[in-house]
Amino acid sequence: MASNRHLGRIIALQTLYEQEFRQEAGDVDFDVVAVLDRNIARYKDMVDDIEFIKKLVAGVSKQSAELDIKLQPVAPEWPIDQIARMDRLVLRIGLYELESEADVPPKVVINEAVELAKSFGGDNSSKFVNGVLGTLLRAQEAAATPAKAAAKTTKPKKKAA
Repeated sequence: MASNRHLGRIIALQTLYEQEFRQEAGDVDFDVVAVLDRNIARYKDMVDDIEFIKKLVAGVSKQSAELDIKLQPVAPEWPIDQIARMDRLVLRIGLYELESEADVPPKVVINEAVELAKSFGGDNSSKFVNGVLGTLLRAQEAAATPAKAAAKTTKPKKKAA
């Protein structure tokens, strides 16, 4: 299943890349569902988890602006629109999965994003993606830790006699 999801992420990345490219070029007739269906059909004999791919594309596509807002402070020297398209899309996919895919361990999400960056990005893309997503994961963990600690230290109130 893991390699199947890896291929699913590649299909999602291809679809999202085409979406962003064609929208930036002013293609008003672009249909992300049709492109996704076409891309899935190319690999139909190799993928089983089609729902994962569809959820990934729909989520990243719908939440791209919100994801970008969360990504920007982590890489302030690189405005989102100046990050290479492929790196930006890999970061969006990785952040979306960190926030939305509870069944995928965070380290796996980051590793998958790094592998996508190695395969499809530039020379330093994998290091950049690893750094940004690692920072976001540490921030998520730090935010969750005080809440967990408070829940453990809160003692139930004693009943009045």
